[in-house]
Amino acid sequence: MQLGDILKASAVKTISSCTSKKRLFHDLGELAEASYGVSASSIIEALMDRENLGPTGVGQGIALPHARMAEAKSVFGLFLRLEKPLDFDAVDRQPVDLVFALIAPEDAGVEHLKALALVSRTLRNTSICAKLRANQDANTLHTILTEVESTQAA
Repeated sequence: MQLGDILKASAVKTISSCTSKKRLFHDLGELAEASYGVSASSIIEALMDRENLGPTGVGQGIALPHARMAEAKSVFGLFLRLEKPLDFDAVDRQPVDLVFALIAPEDAGVEHLKALALVSRTLRNTSICAKLRANQDANTLHTILTEVESTQAA
């Protein structure tokens, strides 16, 4: 599995202003509906339910919200770069500006975990995060995220 397999270019966006987690989940829901044809309200509800179990802010300005839902036919991703960092109850108490959400079918099992591990590994790379933070263009952000695997494979 590679990020290019689960992240469409249309599912990458920079947002200038986001005032709360709830608003962020709405933005992710709208992006999922536009890019993958999945109901925005289903995405919002699934992400909120998962977040209520515990915050998905993993530190260093990164959040990895994720959820399983019946409506998802395969694992897919959504990426948001926030121009204004948002308090996300992250483990290091730092505000979040890079958000990679993963949605998986309820029965995805190992596939969901592999995708989560891949995203986590990618975003632990400080040079990738620096490039993501230095760019606003959605196509450039998508390229940064998906070119990682081709350079790592070489």
